[in-house]
Amino acid sequence: MRVLFVCSGNTCRSPLATVLFRRLLDEAGRKDITIESAGTGAYDGAPASEGAYVVALEVGLDLSDHRARLLDRDLVAGADLILTMSRGHLTRVERLGGEGKSHLLGGYSNAPASDLELRDPYGGDVEGYRATLHQLERLLVPARDRLLAESTR
Repeated sequence: MRVLFVCSGNTCRSPLATVLFRRLLDEAGRKDITIESAGTGAYDGAPASEGAYVVALEVGLDLSDHRARLLDRDLVAGADLILTMSRGHLTRVERLGGEGKSHLLGGYSNAPASDLELRDPYGGDVEGYRATLHQLERLLVPARDRLLAESTR
């Protein structure tokens, strides 16, 4: 099973989602699920943004090895589940062949309307990154639970 998180630049939201989701899956004993990320407008090889790096460290996660990747048809084809941060990302994934296996992260997590999309913290202060991290934490637990329930069917 391969899960792909998608945002814009692949330097903030999707890298944070990747390391948080990996931790949640490890806690559930599921090391067999591969977690990746990409961006619809990513500059290949860019590191995680400073804000994302800092807030990840605050919760014991490390983004120092992260390198951005541009979303393409091969990444979409290779993923079993694609979770996007906004409706625009979802549209792009579907245009690249991801229909039927792609969802807004907030929708997949059954979040209220106010949590369906994640605001991009890029360029903002560290508090904006913390807000994004906390929103991801709220959304990723139910996403993990749904994924694990569906993978046992």
